[in-house]
Amino acid sequence: MPLAPKPADIPRIPGALRLYKVASIITGVFLLLLCAEMIAKYALGYELELGGPNGFLAMVPRDTVTAVNLSTGILMAHGWFYVLYLFADFRLWSLMRWPFSRFILIALGGVVPTLSFFVEVRVAREVKAFLAAREGAATNETVQEARA
Repeated sequence: MPLAPKPADIPRIPGALRLYKVASIITGVFLLLLCAEMIAKYALGYELELGGPNGFLAMVPRDTVTAVNLSTGILMAHGWFYVLYLFADFRLWSLMRWPFSRFILIALGGVVPTLSFFVEVRVAREVKAFLAAREGAATNETVQEARA
């Protein structure tokens, strides 16, 4: 029998789910930006430059960036948002008391392009169904107690 969330942790699950959903979307978007940047850098030989002599935002040949290297900024932003994503994943995973394999699967969403969007929808649906079932069971108990 799988473990169920502890009754004391139930009120914290909606907040953990919100944090996970936001972190998932932000991480997924930055991962897609990072993939586009890698294609531009390694396949086309260009990098993004911000505020340089070529204009506010320009694609310049690789290794000729003279201003803010936006490509590196995208890389670092994705890395830090992935740390937030892992924290949100861990928090939701520990509150829901899922198996460790579920934690790993959700964590992969931040490194496999577009996977975070699909995993986020599935996880959110499952958590919301659990909370709705729990709320429905509590309502039934209250109605039965009122009848008695």
